[in-house]
Amino acid sequence: MLYHLLVPLRDLFAGFNVFRYITFRSAMAAITTFFFCVIFGERLIRRLAALKVCETVRPKEEVRGLYDLHHHKEGTPTMGGVIIVGAVVAAMVLWGDLANRYVLLTLFATLWLGVVGFIDDYIKLRFRRRGLSVKAKLLGQLLLGLTLGVFVYLDPNVPATLDIPFLKDAAVHLGVFYVFFVMLVVVGTSNAVNLTDGLDGLATGCILMVAFSYGIMSYLSGHARFSQYLLIPYIDGVGELAVFCAAVVGACLGFLWFNCYPAAVFMGDVGALALGGAIGVVAVLIKKELLLVIVGGVFVAEVVSVIVQVASFKWRKKRVLRMAPLHHHFQMLGWAEPKVIVRFWIIAAILAFFTLATLKLR
Repeated sequence: MLYHLLVPLRDLFAGFNVFRYITFRSAMAAITTFFFCVIFGERLIRRLAALKVCETVRPKEEVRGLYDLHHHKEGTPTMGGVIIVGAVVAAMVLWGDLANRYVLLTLFATLWLGVVGFIDDYIKLRFRRRGLSVKAKLLGQLLLGLTLGVFVYLDPNVPATLDIPFLKDAAVHLGVFYVFFVMLVVVGTSNAVNLTDGLDGLATGCILMVAFSYGIMSYLSGHARFSQYLLIPYIDGVGELAVFCAAVVGACLGFLWFNCYPAAVFMGDVGALALGGAIGVVAVLIKKELLLVIVGGVFVAEVVSVIVQVASFKWRKKRVLRMAPLHHHFQMLGWAEPKVIVRFWIIAAILAFFTLATLKLR
């Protein structure tokens, strides 16, 4: 809104010209979402508690050992991810270019998965069930992935190819199969963040690192000179996604104000699915899908741990880990929850720095 209102007035007052710059608006978007979450977070927590929108810890019989570590979290307000989604949308309305189709598509994806997560959380809390069925949740994610995949496939500015990290001018042309790959990315990223959201602030801190990295990569991919210098695909208009990623970073920082150990509120599926899917959408639009494996290494490890655990128990009747996902394995080894969280954050930060370094390794 400010971008559209004030930039045309730069001829009247040169100071308004600053609103043209993505770097300025990115910084302001991050500041806006941070204070939005901090200011309204306390009120949201009180409201959620009053409505009894609170976490229910699984029975001791289902999670032996883990129940003793987590039973004190019973009654903690959840679905706090609504404030993250709300803050990001508000910041983009203020600081984003709402005429940019990539911004609109990313906001749509965030809201879509936020609604899917909201329904899932609501069913869990209202009917004391496991939430949406696997098929229903997957259908919501696949529909979004299909929409995004078709959009990219038909958009002449975004090639339906996979940019290969570390290699100069290397890309794999998938043709129409790229649509199915995009669906896989959306489903994978949204569910990976959801799986990681099991300890206080763990997923929030990790997604912050990933969003920061993709914010920088979005800016570089949308800048003709920088993209040419770094030998990465230039896509006109995707630089605006840096504002979106900055808004996510600020929102995560603001949410961590309340979500850090011991958490006063949990994100819930409404936040985890929305943030994970949004990052996947950004990765697709700037042609950095494969880098998700590196920058989102923590999320990948969490997903792999579940797959390995389930496969091993099904075929060998033995468990590889004490408990899956991976963060619970370390808890079962005796690590204190804050130690698990901070060490995973450290790994996420290192992976983020390495991911940015790969832009020059070609």
